This record gives sequence, C-alpha cells and structure tokens, in this order.
Amino acid sequence: MQIKFLLDSSDSITGEATIEIEKPIEDIYAYVGNEFFENYTKWAIEVVEFKPETNKACLGAKAKQVRNDNGENVESVFEIIDFHPNNSLICQGISAPYRQSYLMENETQNQKMNTRLTFRFELLELEMFMRPFQKLIRYAIEDGAESTVENIKNLIDVKYSK
Repeated sequence: MQIKFLLDSSDSITGEATIEIEKPIEDIYAYVGNEFFENYTKWAIEVVEFKPETNKACLGAKAKQVRNDNGENVESVFEIIDFHPNNSLICQGISAPYRQSYLMENETQNQKMNTRLTFRFELLELEMFMRPFQKLIRYAIEDGAESTVENIKNLIDVKYSK
C-alpha cells in the first residue's frame, strides 16, 4: 500500500516566477492561453510526448503528457480548470497532484503596454518517502518556474520580431 499525505495549502510546495514582456496582454494570452496546446511543448522542453484531447484550449479541456524528469519518463493527465482570456490559464493534474498557473496583468511603462506574466507550479501532495527532500523539491520547482517564464518570453520575442 502506498501512503500519501495531502498537504495543507500553506504546506504545499510551490514555485513561482514573474517576468515583464514588452507586448500587449492580448498577444501574450493568445500565445500562452488560446494557443496553449500548440505552444506548450515549446516552453516546457522536458515534455517528450503531448496529446491533447481536443484541438482547442478551453475550460475543461484535457491533455496527456509524458515528461522526462531526471532521466525518468513520468506520465500525467491534466485538465484546464480556469480559462479567462487576457487574465489566466490554470491546469490541474487529474492523475497526479499538481497545479500550474499562468497569470497575466497589464503593466504600463513609458507609455507602452507591457504584460507581467507569472507562472506558478504547486505540488499538492507529497509521498511520505519524499518529505525529507522538500527543500530540494522546492528548489527544483522554483528553478523550473524561472525557466518557464524565460522560455515563454524568448519564444514570444522571436514570434513578434518577424
């Protein structure tokens, strides 16, 4: 029998990173939200296999992914649980206890409309044998969040520089 502990939200392991992108929020949401199924594997480079159930990202849409985590392939199914244009896209694991959020806000700097993109990854459950490694897991999640926002920014910069 496998033992798992559900962590309180205050005890969940979360990593978050934010980045400013010099593009309007509509462009960022189009790339991250509306075209999520087309673009997800471009910024989530650890995903080696990705199969959405539908062609379009929307509330309730599901996808199966296989991620290469430290040389081991890990399969999971997730569902889009929040889809608010020009604001947020949140996916939650169905077969694994995680949530990933893409949150966007308008920023005005020097009379230009920029977007603040925040990516948050939350590990909602932790198996008992993994508890001693919480700090290492948190570090890996935070590092992954930083990479995610950097990858998205770089991809958007390339797309809109043409």
